Amino acid sequence: MVTAAGGTGGRPLIEMGSRRTHEIAAVAAARAAYIAGFASTSNLQARFSYGVPSSGTAAHAFTLVHDSERDAFMSQVSSLGPATTLLVDTYDVARAVRTAVDVAGTSLGAVRIDSGDLPALAVSVRSLLDSLGATSTRIILTGDLDEYSIAGLAVAPVDGYGVGTSLVTGSGAPTAALVYKLVARSDVPLEDSEAAGALDVLRPVAKRSVGKPGRGGRKWVVRHRTAAGEAVTERISLAPPDPAPADRVLLQELVREGKIVGREPLSAARDRHQAVLAELPAYALQLSRGYPAIPTVFEPTGEED
Repeated sequence: MVTAAGGTGGRPLIEMGSRRTHEIAAVAAARAAYIAGFASTSNLQARFSYGVPSSGTAAHAFTLVHDSERDAFMSQVSSLGPATTLLVDTYDVARAVRTAVDVAGTSLGAVRIDSGDLPALAVSVRSLLDSLGATSTRIILTGDLDEYSIAGLAVAPVDGYGVGTSLVTGSGAPTAALVYKLVARSDVPLEDSEAAGALDVLRPVAKRSVGKPGRGGRKWVVRHRTAAGEAVTERISLAPPDPAPADRVLLQELVREGKIVGREPLSAARDRHQAVLAELPAYALQLSRGYPAIPTVFEPTGEED
């Protein structure tokens, strides 16, 4: 979604999926979205817990609970100032835009459109705002957006997006097809294995169920990169690797003896994500379903997944 919106330097995205998932999962989703490049979240707990920047707009219920749309806009502007974002599609978009500018003035921060033909509405609303003198007022689009609809809006006069359902429910893949599997065990106690050397006492184990076979043995993983730093393959081996100068070792220690040792600040995780994303070849960022960004190679067989 971030890539479809032009990356972190493109049109900003607001994470707005809290109502579509469990309340604790919503906080985790907001954190993950920010690491991946979203600009902010509407989830205040994510701000309090992790420092994710927060932002948001009014709901349709806010407009409906007032006697009129004008009353709702006046109430919001009186509390948050003219730089706020007013929701303009509860009744009639064009009329609401005129009312919004009349109430907040030409310094109105933004308007949000949540329904209808979004590309066409963006064009007409941009023209209307400009004719009213609100040339700096931004247009935010929401309404069941996903990476494909965001990409389709690339040429529309839009300044940002709010994304909810498709983000927190997996955009067509509501669960990750990942599980933990035991791949090695030791026949001697931990203290003896440390004395002997962990590699010498680990015995590979693997599940052999039909359709769900495992790959036994402790693994090491290296991202093979060109001299220019572009990722080519992920290479998995059963022995410590001998990486080339441009390669990057992927395994990082996160937990030791039951204690977390790999924790990092949110800003560091966000920066690391951008650096890793920059390693991928251009074709890896294309919007295509079901294909890996780069192949995985199991050594020494050279078998690819």
